[in-house]
Amino acid sequence: MHLDLLKFAKKRTCVHELPSACVLRMCVLRIGLISSPFETLREKACYSLSTQDENKLDYELRGKAWKVYWLLLKNGSPMSVREVQKTLRFSSPSIAHHHLERLNELGLVQKHEIGGSYSLVEDVKIGVLRHFVKLGKLLFPRYFFYAVFSTTLFVTYTLVLMQSFTRESVFILLFGAIVSSIFWYEAVRVWSLKPF
Repeated sequence: MHLDLLKFAKKRTCVHELPSACVLRMCVLRIGLISSPFETLREKACYSLSTQDENKLDYELRGKAWKVYWLLLKNGSPMSVREVQKTLRFSSPSIAHHHLERLNELGLVQKHEIGGSYSLVEDVKIGVLRHFVKLGKLLFPRYFFYAVFSTTLFVTYTLVLMQSFTRESVFILLFGAIVSSIFWYEAVRVWSLKPF
């Protein structure tokens, strides 16, 4: 079904012509980037995947292909086959080439004609990537920001605002400590799920 949607989207030039089943989930592929390399018109329109197609894509992005995708997402700039092979310590460049071509067939990576390097076309928020936020070349767990914010509020209250140990202040201290520890636990847990 994923490939049927790709073929359908390739024929269409307008977002309004896409079927209603392709709406509102996650913008995965740009229509212009699905078309042949000879077409220079790249449209900003995108379509969404159904849950079944999202699960299929999640299934395709596993193992070494997932590591290659994660590397390109983390790096943010085009990489050659050799660079991917050396960074991920694959035994040969053909393994890196195979997984890059697989990502290219899925429409997530684009091969540059000059230099033969590959770059990320679109980031897909599936699997563990739903819990990460990208800032420049860095990827942070979403819970990291919640943890920093709640810890900052907790420390500020403890050092600046709390004047004496009353029942309310003890409750606020206990609540702040529990909330901060939960967010830090989740941030570390999600960070440990990254592929490398």
